[in-house]
Amino acid sequence: MFVLNGKTRLNLIGIMSLILISGYSVNSRATETTSCTPLGPLTFGILPFISAEQLVNRFTPFAQYLHKHLKVPVRIETAPNFLQFANRTRDQQRYDILFTAPHLFPQASKAGYRLIAGVNSPGMRAIFVTPKNSHIHTLSDLKDKRLATVQPMSLASLMIKKHLNDNGLKPDVDVTLVITPTHDASLLSSSLGITDASSLMRPPYEAASQALRDSMRIIAETETAPHMPISVSPRISTKCETEITALLLKMDVIPEGKAVLKHNRFAGFKHADEKDYQRVRDLLRE
Repeated sequence: MFVLNGKTRLNLIGIMSLILISGYSVNSRATETTSCTPLGPLTFGILPFISAEQLVNRFTPFAQYLHKHLKVPVRIETAPNFLQFANRTRDQQRYDILFTAPHLFPQASKAGYRLIAGVNSPGMRAIFVTPKNSHIHTLSDLKDKRLATVQPMSLASLMIKKHLNDNGLKPDVDVTLVITPTHDASLLSSSLGITDASSLMRPPYEAASQALRDSMRIIAETETAPHMPISVSPRISTKCETEITALLLKMDVIPEGKAVLKHNRFAGFKHADEKDYQRVRDLLRE
């Protein structure tokens, strides 16, 4: 099992707490204003699907882009895990701009969040991978083996469990699931021989180093789910919502926006339909 030692775990929680309390702020000295300016600073809540350090590095240019055009400080904030992030979204409406998992959006919607866009992608799949020198070649070969996975509330974990069940393998009965803190940790777990195989979403796998990917083999993948949505909290005015939406939808056609998207490995953003995210929840219940 991939385990963080006590010191590493404590440091990781400390980093997350720092982000949670103070966030990453980009302070504006500009005199221009927008409909969002009086609402500032805005909190950009991002699901902790990668490590806190990676999250700040990856989304800082995004926060800077929003700050520059909305004329308001934008602060990145996350939580130690999926459960706390979901609870803070539902119970406190803590995040003004919300970037959460597809299957968690219906809960956010009930708390008053309004969908404004989604990542422009045909969808996401979770995958099963093993080292190329492994004797595991198909999903059925996972019987009585150890499979690394991510947080139980994550979309990847739910899709992986459903796919195992659909193929006659009961999680934690026929296959031992080993929970790891991130997609990267799950991938490294089988690469280092700690588990027999790994499961994770395809985008983090494709973001891994070429050398690591060249040493691994994809043996199965799940069905597709919509990519991550962006929504705004009840306190965001309709005019501010319109301005944020416009900024997101034009990112893929302006040089500045393209640079931010490339840094985040996104193709762009598109109009999204709430029904797509409800269908994800319904699918996972089957």
